[in-house]
Amino acid sequence: AFTGADRQRTGRFELANEGTLFLDEIGNMTPGTQAKVLRVLQEREFERLGGSKTIKVDVRLVAATNKNLEEAIGRAEFREDLYYRLNVVSVTVPPLRERKEDIVPLAKHFIDRFAAELKKDVRGIEPSAVRVLKRHTWPGNIRELQNTIERAVLMCDGTSITPEDLSLFAAHGPSEDNVSSLNLRLPPSGIQLDELEKQA
Repeated sequence: AFTGADRQRTGRFELANEGTLFLDEIGNMTPGTQAKVLRVLQEREFERLGGSKTIKVDVRLVAATNKNLEEAIGRAEFREDLYYRLNVVSVTVPPLRERKEDIVPLAKHFIDRFAAELKKDVRGIEPSAVRVLKRHTWPGNIRELQNTIERAVLMCDGTSITPEDLSLFAAHGPSEDNVSSLNLRLPPSGIQLDELEKQA
């Protein structure tokens, strides 16, 4: 519902009736949204915004978050009653850095996907690039890996992704020899940034 709306739009809960609705990043829900979701889960009904008719729904809800909701409850940022309503069956997925064996299969999946989407003839990944992927700590988890592979496929000039295509400076940055050879020294009078960039 919004100013000037001239037709009815079906909401997510209504669309998911007798099916499954996935809510991602539920730890970011506002208190108002948490209250509304809790009501739908408890009553299995809702009213459309601006409507007066009560609509019954039967929805299986799957929710995900990367936040510790128990800690959020302690800080009064997440409703305890909603947490227990959602937490019927809990599945904890360890971060990517703790399951290195998943990196290569996921990377290959993303290579196939983005090579098709970007219409690039990229078919694989070089062993040296695999080593770079495995050394990286992946603070952004699978989304970071997905974005890294998409960029690598886009930048790749050959048929296999190289370490240079990955742009993971933290994981395979310059060697100590290269860093020391830069020999960056600031004179007492200072230096212009563009001059420093040229030296680097």
